Amino acid sequence: MVMIEWTAFVCIMAVFIASLTVNKLRDFKIWSLELWKWSVLVLVIFCGRLFTEWLTNGLVFLIERNFLLKKKVLYFVFGLKKSVRVVIWLALILLAWALLINRGVKRSEETSRILNYITRGIVSTLVAAVLWMVKTLLVKLVASSFHVRTYFDRIQESIFHQYILQALSGAPIMESDAASRISGQLSFNKLKTGKQEKSELPTISEVLDESVEEESEGPKVITSEVEARDAARRIFRNVAKQGHKYIDEDDLLRFMPKEEVDNAIPLFEGAAESRRIKKSAFRNWVVKAYNERKCLAVSLNDAKTAIEELNKIGSGFVLLVIVILWLLLMELTTTKVLVFISSQLLLVVFMFGNTAKTIFEAIIFVFVVHPFDVGDRCVVDGVQMVVDEMNILSTIFLKGDNEKVCYPNAILATKPISNFNRSPEMGDAVEFAVDFNTSVESIAALKAKIKAYLESKPQHWSPNHSVQIKEIVDVNKMIMALYVSHTINFQNAGERGNRRSDLVFELKKIFEELGIKYHLLPQEVQINYVGEAIPMPNTVAR
Repeated sequence: MVMIEWTAFVCIMAVFIASLTVNKLRDFKIWSLELWKWSVLVLVIFCGRLFTEWLTNGLVFLIERNFLLKKKVLYFVFGLKKSVRVVIWLALILLAWALLINRGVKRSEETSRILNYITRGIVSTLVAAVLWMVKTLLVKLVASSFHVRTYFDRIQESIFHQYILQALSGAPIMESDAASRISGQLSFNKLKTGKQEKSELPTISEVLDESVEEESEGPKVITSEVEARDAARRIFRNVAKQGHKYIDEDDLLRFMPKEEVDNAIPLFEGAAESRRIKKSAFRNWVVKAYNERKCLAVSLNDAKTAIEELNKIGSGFVLLVIVILWLLLMELTTTKVLVFISSQLLLVVFMFGNTAKTIFEAIIFVFVVHPFDVGDRCVVDGVQMVVDEMNILSTIFLKGDNEKVCYPNAILATKPISNFNRSPEMGDAVEFAVDFNTSVESIAALKAKIKAYLESKPQHWSPNHSVQIKEIVDVNKMIMALYVSHTINFQNAGERGNRRSDLVFELKKIFEELGIKYHLLPQEVQINYVGEAIPMPNTVAR
């Protein structure tokens, strides 16, 4: 296409120059118009895209130089580039037609009527292009606002996690130059999921527009939790001192500046206080970073799909408006045409009114309400599920047994939804029964030991807790409850279950140490001997 445009440009420019320099061609006229005017019109029509490309590239260059650090500006510039080119091209055609062809010459009434129709056609096309550009701008505004509000922090966090892995997987700063640090590094550039295989997240603007093309050569790739654990072991051996089972602050300073080390240490479990990173904590963090990045990649892919679906819906609406405006501007709308269009619109509203209402509610739910992202653990209708896929019209959840459940978004918009991933640190409770005869001293000792256990694991439990006696049953047992606060929410159900299991096991050990038990009340059991004329009940107390 570019070669054809350049060939046409050279040929038309040759004719244009000849029409100005050659005497015979200078006086040659078509429909009472000089040849050079027709040459300019043909040049604008067939080669106008070249001019607009040069112009838009120059504007983009100037904007990049002045707004390089303002990624949102560049996002809109590149998103609207094609639409702006078309608008400028059609404006040039209209300008050339109006100034060079459609004025300055007396014509017959029939010719003037035809030329007037052509002018109206060009104006109608220009108006359609402007409407299309406005539609593109509105879609970009929705996409930008949605992505920045929903994913900005997660993307920044993911980029920082990748930086930590790349820095620690390379050679120490003092032992190699920048080039040697890049080679052999690890990253999450490729996540082989069923939905998306490209998830490199180098900048915010690239993420919001489209997925980055996968590089043929680059850092090593982590594609599963198994590879994440293996990478964690290799990085740990690379960073930790020989024979040590932890990474201390001095080890990290060999790979990263002090400020970045201070930001990185709190990410690892139990490292904020001790300033040391255990091997298990480092492995768990790498696996967690991989899972979060995988969920982010899928979320961005689903969000992109939703934006594309929204763009298609907007395009259909704009096309309908363009057709109506075209008929109005071309003065083709007679009474019969208007009646026909109105009847068809009423028919469409009657047939697809509920569908349009459902689509509108779904769009509001996805882009405005947006109660969850892919990977979030939610409770809908009392059932705990994980979000697997989000679309404009529906959301797919996974139950605990991996059963897929599809909910229409218009239905979800009417339901209360609990989101564990967006919840703060969550509380938990353990109920147990003790004998009514348990002494006050034993209960006080029980509370003291529970408090000591919770304070010994600050990375798992908040020190704020409560041990309460809920009720006394039959003057025989006391129902007690331990209320605790996790340092996490319940997004990771496995981690929550492990912590609760350890807490219950610790309660069992405390009960054994303090001799706290529960005994059933003596129960009366009646035994009847078969074969006796008159059954004689024997009462046995148990």
